[in-house]
Amino acid sequence: MAKLVGSFAAGHAPNVARLWDSMAIESREWLTTHYDEMGRRLKALDPDVLIIHSTDHWVNFFLDNIPAFCVGIGEDHGGPPEPFMKPVFPYESLSGHPDLARHIVEFALNADFDPSYSMKLKLDHGMCVPVWRMDLKPMPAIVPVFMNLVEKPFPTPKRCLAWGHMLRDAIEAYPEDLRVVVLGTGGLSHSIGETTMGWVDEPFDLECIELFKSASDEKFAEDLSKMLEKTGNGGAELRAWIVAHAAAGSQGFDLIGYAPMPDMLIGCGVAEWRIAA
Repeated sequence: MAKLVGSFAAGHAPNVARLWDSMAIESREWLTTHYDEMGRRLKALDPDVLIIHSTDHWVNFFLDNIPAFCVGIGEDHGGPPEPFMKPVFPYESLSGHPDLARHIVEFALNADFDPSYSMKLKLDHGMCVPVWRMDLKPMPAIVPVFMNLVEKPFPTPKRCLAWGHMLRDAIEAYPEDLRVVVLGTGGLSHSIGETTMGWVDEPFDLECIELFKSASDEKFAEDLSKMLEKTGNGGAELRAWIVAHAAAGSQGFDLIGYAPMPDMLIGCGVAEWRIAA
């Protein structure tokens, strides 16, 4: 049987790649230290499959078709098409795990979710910045799950919690002996294309971190729904962290690091959920 052995989350700002060689040395050192630590922990778990949740940045979808959840079921996935990613990202394509991905889709449908699926997806900076900075070698198979976190209406925090719990059940119901890690990418606070672009809402970020530490699912969903209405639009990406949180059983949160990083335009967080034996 497959087993969830780890759950992680991290920011994915495009400026991490775009400005890597020219950013302030303090920012580069912070990012290197914390992404390296996440990579060390993840690699120590020896995963066969990495299930990544992120938003699509108008690479695969646009206003004519925005699925709430889309699972990539292809044999492989295209690497990031963004020009700023091509010089730094070492893979033109990444191997998928179509059998596990199809199983997740079917399990979700039987659990009263209605995900879409695609045999042909490109993984943009949202998924690839953390993968790049963690320097995963060898690269595990990847099952990408794109969530709509870019254009309202979004999946509610309550629905994202339910999806994460369902995902854990789906993994554990898969008959093949696989070691699986879940990764949510995005956030924390930021604003994109708004008059507040560049604003890092540090109080929001710190309150979210406290919720991850100890809140019940009910309190988490209620409080976060209210908080997200008062921060920048990029805060929507926190929903990918919620999936990682719920997949871990809504417990075991360990903040690897947090820093407000206006030069990256985000409040940058890196975290792990310790999976109980």
